Amino acid sequence: MTDTETTTMYERLGGEAGIRRTVEAFYASVLIDPLLQPLFGEGAAHHVDHLTAFLSEVFGGASRYTDELGGFATLLAAHRGLAITDEQRQRFIDLFDAAAKDQGLSEDPAVLTEVHDYMVFGTEVAQVNSHAEDDADLHPCQEVPRWP
Repeated sequence: MTDTETTTMYERLGGEAGIRRTVEAFYASVLIDPLLQPLFGEGAAHHVDHLTAFLSEVFGGASRYTDELGGFATLLAAHRGLAITDEQRQRFIDLFDAAAKDQGLSEDPAVLTEVHDYMVFGTEVAQVNSHAEDDADLHPCQEVPRWP
């Protein structure tokens, strides 16, 4: 077995510290972006902690988002009614990709591709749920995923 087969994506991303550093840089760009800022209000202090916990769980870390921060139901509630546009979704992905690169989330292009691929998937879930008028319209993914 190689090291990449025995380590989790979470570990390859530098654990919670690496993810948090990237999320902090990401939100700094989001909160001044005229296209995305309206989705996030005045920059609620919990965004960094929640996305850090969520992504840590997604990539193989502790399940703190599910166990302590309300899990998928909290995420669903946060996105309902936002009516996220394709342009907003793409900007979110682009800004996260830039933060991951700028913060040195990983030097391995394959790892950064996995992070990008998750952001494409995760933003699809958020966008679909942001337009749902009732539970029947929700995206089929209704739990914190484990990626990859």
